Amino acid sequence: MGIAIKYSKKLQLMSKLMSLVIVQPTNDSNTQPYGVSPPFSLPPFDSLPPSNRPPYFPPPSSTSGTVPSPTPTSSSGPISSPPSYIPSPFGSHTSPLVFLPPIVYPPPTVPPPPYVAPNSALWCVAKPSVPDPIVQEAMNYACVAGADCDSIQPSGSCFQPDSLFAHASYAFNSYWQKTKVDGGTCEFGGTAILVAADPSYDGCQFEYHN
Repeated sequence: MGIAIKYSKKLQLMSKLMSLVIVQPTNDSNTQPYGVSPPFSLPPFDSLPPSNRPPYFPPPSSTSGTVPSPTPTSSSGPISSPPSYIPSPFGSHTSPLVFLPPIVYPPPTVPPPPYVAPNSALWCVAKPSVPDPIVQEAMNYACVAGADCDSIQPSGSCFQPDSLFAHASYAFNSYWQKTKVDGGTCEFGGTAILVAADPSYDGCQFEYHN
């Protein structure tokens, strides 16, 4: 008789436990609600109170000499941000490089001295390699343009030697000495040349003007 009573009580306890079992729907979809409410429920993760434990800070590096800033955190985890400090590869005691602007010197205030030609005596004579007709034409131009051609006439002091080269040389030099201050040149169409040796000879003095 006692065994039947114990067995009956055991069946009643098992039926109560079975009534508390959560019956899930046969549909595999997770969108359907549960058939029976669970005996207890947990609050959502975001509603959990924050932990009172302070955040963990890594110990400072012995080589950099600077304490890194703490990583910002939130309830969902640490927030990633770019590092605000990059240790120097040359050590903490190396001074930073300083770039100075280039030095620009002002231009000189005093103008350069004017060019002075060397003080050497020059004379203008005919080129011996030029054909006579060309030299004759150039000598005629010099005599008309202002050269002293009276000295190369038969009665002049520079008529001798009686040669076209000697007469043209005297006429070229006379014209150039008179006009070189005003920009005259010793060219005469390529028939004349400057020489540093005085072409004067006995009884014939070639002109020279500083």
